[in-house]
Amino acid sequence: MKKKTIVFTGGGTAGHVTPNLALINELDKGEWNIQYIGSKKGIERELVEKAGVPYHGISSGKLRRYFDMENAKDIFRVLRGCFEARRILKKMKPRLLFSKGGFVSVPVVIAARTLQIPIFIHESDLTPGLANKISQRFATKIFTSFDETVKYLPANKTIAIGSPIRREILEGSAEKGRKYLGFDSWKPVITIMGGSLGAKRINEAVRSVLPQLTANFHIAHICGKGNLDESLSSVKGYKQFEYIHGELPDILAATNFVITRGGSNSIFEFLALEIPMVIIPLTLQQSRGDQILNARSFEEKGYSLTLNEENLTEETLLAALEELKNKSAEMKKKMKSGYKQNALDTLLEEIAKVK
Repeated sequence: MKKKTIVFTGGGTAGHVTPNLALINELDKGEWNIQYIGSKKGIERELVEKAGVPYHGISSGKLRRYFDMENAKDIFRVLRGCFEARRILKKMKPRLLFSKGGFVSVPVVIAARTLQIPIFIHESDLTPGLANKISQRFATKIFTSFDETVKYLPANKTIAIGSPIRREILEGSAEKGRKYLGFDSWKPVITIMGGSLGAKRINEAVRSVLPQLTANFHIAHICGKGNLDESLSSVKGYKQFEYIHGELPDILAATNFVITRGGSNSIFEFLALEIPMVIIPLTLQQSRGDQILNARSFEEKGYSLTLNEENLTEETLLAALEELKNKSAEMKKKMKSGYKQNALDTLLEEIAKVK
């Protein structure tokens, strides 16, 4: 039987790639020929090629919400990307394009539409990013992580399904996690995750209160590339890493509380694992405000507490952790009742329907 071809696109950040890889890992390789279109030099290239998926790089511009002379140049980059993506897609003849957004996805979605290729889009954040705002008019079906997002998109083709979570994240061993971290007592474990590059303000705040934290908790600190502090390597009950690969499911299985940014993929993973969290979202100066809205939604549903970075001090961090500890039992109950079953299964079922 001849394989059907499916093309994935999405990039600019790891958050636009990880859900695609979760889906790719679940697809039957005997049935599907899987390809990926991304930017020529984006983070997605490294992640996708590492996963062993054929990768095709195209020209892409950056979608800015503000005036910049580079916008004029980027119009031509996007147009070039449309022609390059169309040439690739025309040769592949895929049954489906699956897009996770990011600026590189726009020319691919437009090219797919000109070739009458069905297009599925998944939006992770509470409000659609600019790329998906543009792409939604060309989509066949649109899926969202948040229930609230549906009102921002065409009602006749949008459904809230939750976030496609990597299955391995749900299969960790707490015992292996504690062993890997070297935590032999049963103090609660706090894991700090500031995103793929870490978070300077969060790193500084955590390290400034380490004596108070390690008196009551073990600390697993994923601080980002280049952010290790060697002077703290001997602190008992504190382990720091630039990043974690295969051991992350075990570490999260051993984790009682999380301090995190407000990236949708991560907070939905913690929701699935029923780990109460303090979310410190990126500020409006650092982002379009999507993490602030994500954090607000989770706090309103009782899954987390929000600590805005502008208010982050030693005192507010310790106070937030104390409040999190006191409210954790109630949070876990709400997480259990509020979590949607893994969206991976829904997406796989929808993909299987494609003729």
